[in-house]
Amino acid sequence: MNRSLYMVRFLLGLTLLSTLVSCSDSSENGSSVFFGGEIVNPTSDYVVLYHNDSYVDSVQLNDKNRFSFQLDDIQDGLYHFDHTPELQYVYLSQGDSLLVRLNTVEFDESLVYSGKGSEINNFLMEVFLANEKEEAIIDDYYELPPEDFGKKIDSLHALKVENLEELAMDNVFSPRALAMAEASIDYNTYINKEKYPFYHKKQTGEETIHKLGEDFYGYRKNIDLDNKDLTYFRPYFDFMKWHFGNMSYMTCLENCSNDKKPVTDRLHFNKHKLALVDSIVKQTELRDILFRNVAMDYLLREHNPSEEASVFIDKFKSLSTSKEHQEEIDLLYSGIKNLQPNTTVPNIAVKNFADEEVSLKELANNKKNTVFYFWTADQKRHFINVNKHITSLEERYPHYNFVGINLRTNFTQWKQLMNEYKLDKNKQFFGENFKELQMAMIIDGLNKCVIAKDTIVVDGFANLYTSL
Repeated sequence: MNRSLYMVRFLLGLTLLSTLVSCSDSSENGSSVFFGGEIVNPTSDYVVLYHNDSYVDSVQLNDKNRFSFQLDDIQDGLYHFDHTPELQYVYLSQGDSLLVRLNTVEFDESLVYSGKGSEINNFLMEVFLANEKEEAIIDDYYELPPEDFGKKIDSLHALKVENLEELAMDNVFSPRALAMAEASIDYNTYINKEKYPFYHKKQTGEETIHKLGEDFYGYRKNIDLDNKDLTYFRPYFDFMKWHFGNMSYMTCLENCSNDKKPVTDRLHFNKHKLALVDSIVKQTELRDILFRNVAMDYLLREHNPSEEASVFIDKFKSLSTSKEHQEEIDLLYSGIKNLQPNTTVPNIAVKNFADEEVSLKELANNKKNTVFYFWTADQKRHFINVNKHITSLEERYPHYNFVGINLRTNFTQWKQLMNEYKLDKNKQFFGENFKELQMAMIIDGLNKCVIAKDTIVVDGFANLYTSL
């Protein structure tokens, strides 16, 4: 990542800027914000804008695949725009005239901003892409001793800080915008350090957690655990999850085990996490989404309804102030109970290629064993791999009926993929209501599958690669 990349992004946006600039003049000196752009190969008719977790506005693409928002008196800060099935962050400040151009074939890699407000947004995108590229490199670093690992990670961090300092010399950023840029660098670095003791143990085969120097977690004294501006920023929230998981593990290892071996009781461990969040985080919104995350993680990994699970849910409800989250956890637990062996396949509707509704229960109503598996268009590599895997499974298990359910994809795009890859239209279906399917079939990953026999659940928590 270097300054030349910012210039490339700027030049790429000039054509679009010249065609739309007249629309954005009203934002130049006022408090309103213009945000518009062009989407090549659109996968939806709309662009939807959100601030934190709240809907702001939606606009339809015109006949040239362009869109525009005119936003009055909005709060400066981090937003995200959704073009189903993709989404990405955008930082908006009063007076911005911001334009974006992207191609859905390579959504993140092609995304380029121009106009007033583009500098901070292009920087956030470059950090995002740089972090993605560094993942494989950092995976190899986890085998290193703590001091060497820290130096490698700090070096990558320093390069990004240097790029930001150079950019700030040529541009005037508000304190909030600059803080967001710094957070995009810092918290991804902190995540890697929170992961280190666990990944190091796994990759080296060491029996115990490696002893770390006193300054390994030195950054912890500077983190803000109540930053409202960052609550819905993915690197910040991901750091929080790793941080509280790490602290819970280490606290439990120190205080709850006589032989210094980790407690394997998931209820015990997750009650530690709830208690830590409760004692440390004060900002209500962040507390609630962290409580939700702990509850979701516990239930999705536990899979079995029990008195312990009920006790945990009661504890979660006593801490969470979000009725929406409480209802979601109840719905999740209900879904888990309804996927136990010998229950009936959920009677959820999906669509066939002719745009007709058919229920999962109907699809499982045959003498064969039925395997429901899931895929989405925005995970192209998984989509290709899973279809190859299904072909091999069908050869090995001719007495099984494999049913693919597409998620989070535009219906038209799904049909195009069906034709392009010559998928069997009798065995592929479109899941229009993702949330309903997710909760009913407990879709916690794309390798998840549900095995049934004549409408009766055999294994509601199977894995496509290990359970068959």
